[in-house]
Order: sequence, then C-alpha cells, then structure tokens
Amino acid sequence: VCFIPGGLDCSISFVSHVLGKVCVHGWQKEILGVLVPHLTDLTKSDCIWQRICWQLMECVPDRWMEAVVLGFVQRAPRADVLSRLLGNLVVKNKKAQFVVAQKMLLLQYGHTTAVLQNLLGYLALDSGRRPLLLRVLQDLLETWSSSSAVKHSPAEQQLYISKAILICLSHLKEPEIASCRQELLTSMMEGVKCHLESSLPQLRRLGMVVAESISLSINTEGPVLKFEYEEDDETRELKSLLVQTPSFCVFPSLPDDDRSEKAGAALPLVPERNEKSYTAAPVMPDEESDAELDSDDDLIPYDMSEDKELKLKAPMYIRDCMEVLTGSRSEDVDKWEATVKALESLVRRNPAATREVSVELAKILLHLQEKTCIEGFVELRQRAQVAVLTTDPIPVAKYLTSQFYSLNYSLRQRMDILDVLVLAAQELSCPKFHGKNKHSGVQKPCIQLLPESDSSKDWRRIVDERIKSKTRRFDTGQSRVELASCPNEFNSVAGYFFFPLIQHFDRPLTTFDLLGEDHLVLGRLVHTLAVLLYLAVNTVAVTAMGKALLEFVWALRFHTDSYVRQGLLSCISSLLLSVPTERILTDMTEELLETQSWLGDVMEKDPDGDCRRLALQNLLLMENLKKKLGAVPS
Repeated sequence: VCFIPGGLDCSISFVSHVLGKVCVHGWQKEILGVLVPHLTDLTKSDCIWQRICWQLMECVPDRWMEAVVLGFVQRAPRADVLSRLLGNLVVKNKKAQFVVAQKMLLLQYGHTTAVLQNLLGYLALDSGRRPLLLRVLQDLLETWSSSSAVKHSPAEQQLYISKAILICLSHLKEPEIASCRQELLTSMMEGVKCHLESSLPQLRRLGMVVAESISLSINTEGPVLKFEYEEDDETRELKSLLVQTPSFCVFPSLPDDDRSEKAGAALPLVPERNEKSYTAAPVMPDEESDAELDSDDDLIPYDMSEDKELKLKAPMYIRDCMEVLTGSRSEDVDKWEATVKALESLVRRNPAATREVSVELAKILLHLQEKTCIEGFVELRQRAQVAVLTTDPIPVAKYLTSQFYSLNYSLRQRMDILDVLVLAAQELSCPKFHGKNKHSGVQKPCIQLLPESDSSKDWRRIVDERIKSKTRRFDTGQSRVELASCPNEFNSVAGYFFFPLIQHFDRPLTTFDLLGEDHLVLGRLVHTLAVLLYLAVNTVAVTAMGKALLEFVWALRFHTDSYVRQGLLSCISSLLLSVPTERILTDMTEELLETQSWLGDVMEKDPDGDCRRLALQNLLLMENLKKKLGAVPS
C-alpha cells in the first residue's frame, strides 16, 4: 500500500481498470483472495479507507463490473464486511444492481447459502438499500409462484430461490411487511398451489415450508398455515434461515463451562417455590389420614406376570374372510384385525379356493378401508392383493387393469393398482430361492459328520469339507444361491398386465385426466410400464410390448412434468435392456434413430438433472448396441 504525503488528491481509476481486467481474464480468485482480506482489515476502523474502497469499486468499467462484484460477494466473510467494501454501489451503478439483485438471485443458483446470506444481509444493512431488498423479494416471489418456472426449472434452482425468500423474510421489519402484506398473501396462495401440484416430493415440501414461513410472517397474531410433512436436513436448514443470529451472540471458542454459563444466563429464572411445589405432599390432619386407611391394604396382590392376552383366531377359510371384511358390525373389530393379518398366508396356502373367488376378493381388497388403527395396514392389504394376483394372474389382472380407467376411484386407489401389478409381476418373473448359501461368510468351527448309515456313500463330501475348512482363500467371490429351475410364470401373463394399461391413457374421464391435472398418476403409470417391460425380458410378448411402449413414449416425449419425463426415459432404458438386439434393429430402426436424436436434445437442453443423466445413459446403451451389431459377422 502506497501513502501519498502532503494531502494531495489522486485518482484510482487506473487501479480500478487493472482490477476489472485481471478479474475478467480469469485471475479473480488469485487477486481477490489477497485484496479482500487486506481491505477488510483496513476498512474496519478507518473511514478514509472505506471511501477509497468505494471509489475503487465505482470506477470499475461496466463491462468488467460483474466479475469484480461477484468476486467481492463470494469472498466477503460477513454482510457487514461486504457493506464496508461496496458501500451503496448497487444504488449508484445499474450494472452492479443487475448483478446483485437479478443475476445472482434469479439467473444463477450455484452460490452457497452463506453467500446468499451475505448478499441479502448487505441489502438490508442500509436504509438506502432496503427498498431494493423489497423489490428483490417481490421478484423472487413472482418466480416462486410461477407455474411455468416450477415446471421448467430444476429442483436445485427452486431450492435456491426458496432459501433467498426465507432470508429476505428474516430481514423485513413489521412496517415493511405491513406495506406489502397483500402481495405476500397473493404470492403465497399462487405459489403453494403450483408447488403442491408438482409430482416431485421435494418441490411439494419446498412449497409447504415457504408457505408456512410467509404465513408466519404476515400473520404474527392470527392463525397460520401448517402442513404435515416429514422433516429432513433440508427442511430444518430452510427453517433455520428465518432466524437471524447476531454476530455478538455467537460464542465459537468458549469452553464447555463458559457455554453452560452463557446458556444458563439466557434462561428465565424459576422461583424455588415452584420447584418444591411438585414434590411436596399434601398435609392432612391425623384424624383424616386414619379415616382414609383401607382395610384391604394388607392383602397381597395377585401375580399376573404370566397372563397372556387372549387372541381371537382368524377365519380358516377364504369365504369366511370375505364375510368378515365386508361386515359392518362394530363388535367384530378384533376379528377383522385378525383376518387382515392372516389373509395373505391363507391365500397362499389355499390356491384352489382362492381361484374360485379371486376377482371378488380382489375387489374387496381394493375397496377395503382401515376400520381400526392397525399397524402396517397398508402393507398388509397390499401383500394380500399381491398374493391374490399371483395365485390367479389372468382374471385378477384383467379386473385391476380395467378398474384403473374406471370412474369413481380415487387417485390413491389407482396408484395402489399400479403398485400391486408391479409387485406381482416381480414375484412371477423372479425364480424362487432354493436352499442356503453354498459358501458361508463365517467359517464353521467343526464339520458336521453325516450319520453312520450314509458315511460310506458321502465320504468324498466329508473330505472336501475338511479340505475347505483348512484351506485359506484370498478371494472366494460372492456367495451363490441355488435357483430353482422353474419356468418364468410371468411369460404367459405379461400381456394382461401391460397392454390394458397402455390403451386408454389419452381418454379423459369426468374425474380422471392423465394428460391434464392428474400428471402424478401419469408419472406413476409410465414408471410402472417401464418396470413391467423390464420384467418381461426373455418372454414371447416382449417385442410387441417394446414397440407399443416406444410409440407411447414418442407421444409424450415433450411433457412438461419432469417426473413424467424421467419415466419416459426409463421406458427407453427398459426397451434397450429387455428387447432382443436383433429385433430392435430390424423392427424399430427408424424409431430408434428418431429416439437417438431426441435423447441428444434431452441431454443438452432438459432442465432436470435426472433427465439429462438418464438420456446420457440411454445413448451409451445405444452405442453398445451399435458395437454389438458391428461385432456380428455378416
């Protein structure tokens, strides 16, 4: 640092030009990593250096202003330091205002939470910059409440904007909230609506948290919004942004004793009489206490430690279970619970009796509502439905797929149908595990010898086990499981699961519109079709299923919901993995080329990160198909 003696005036515009040019040419980290800490120390108690620093920033040309301002914001340790370094630059310079109030908040979303807190705290520290803070909040809420932005922007950007909104709310004062209470309420209602309509759980949870925070800010005394959701680290971080902790209240390096003293000093003192009031027994006169004595106090209590609760037996027949489940008498609640718990095993033990009433039993289970607070009711009902479907696949699958597009069903019931179809298809397509692991991870201490009558026949087995127990193996590979050599039961019924679901997706009903507002169910349907095709590998109908699914994907490839697009890309993966390569290359050549072009656009332009990843994965699978085709001799 150079000092000019004699009180002479000087211009630092040349230094500003050098700083801007160095930052814009890629040396921002190196120069500001040294300059910002040095200026932080100099401006801490010297107002002259503060004016020099402000002049340094104001003289930076507009074409280099973004690189310099961005570097200062990212490297300032706190909001008050940033205020000392920049001053009212965002009020005087339009380019700096655009970078701080627009670009860093609405067009970028890679900055950390600490940078956001410093940036918005800088706007809130001076009365001349607080109107800009209100304008920033309005712009953020406009983006947050836009259904188009929710559909077309990635989840990371939605989280970034939500954090910025909560930080802005934490800096607002009561008069400022009162001046824009109506705008906050309008934005909250519109934003929570479009967030709750999203198919992604993360976006729905973001909408709930932000709406609760806005409601808490504008209704300090009245009722506030309250949603039910499962809290995670992200939710707790968002809620913590509403509380601004002053720097003088933080004790980062205090010992444990000092911390406890500080914490104790912040707690309200409780009078000693309150502590004693909980332990003091009521004082009674001797006459009353004698009168209250009961002559039964000397009796020895009966030992009931070995008593067991009487459990009601579940019905032993399928038809009896159906009568219990459809009954309406309140005194049969215990029997109803026992029936729900035992139904799955009863169905699997009696396949012949189940087939006689399979469709009727599937109908009962589909409409079954929880009468009591039974633990795991949803899972018990689902497992019973899967058992019925695997026992009698064709008629039950016909019934369930026909009900998926029927009237008077809730969205929850339609998604339950899809879940049951997937679980049953998985059970039918996978061979049963038979026997135990051949190679146990834990070596047995001794060898279990065979009975004497069989020892002469299996002597080699005993010898081999002894050799194995004495042999050190550095790599035995993964434990292998014997698979039963049974046919794929899903082979003959795959079409009954798949084709009815894909037929009527474009026909809206009065209460059900897959291509409209019910895009959550559409996303579940697309993912279900992808799983069904994947499980149909090596079946006869897999080629026809793949071709029909490719046409389905092509009709919906430009859907606005990211969850649906993820399902469509999963369908392409299932197609490439399940359908034989020669059938793909002979029957779907043109469709495959068009799909490859579409996947390239998705990989480059889709705002959702999972969609881009799936598109890249599918392109790699296609490249493998080309290599496999080239390796085949002509």
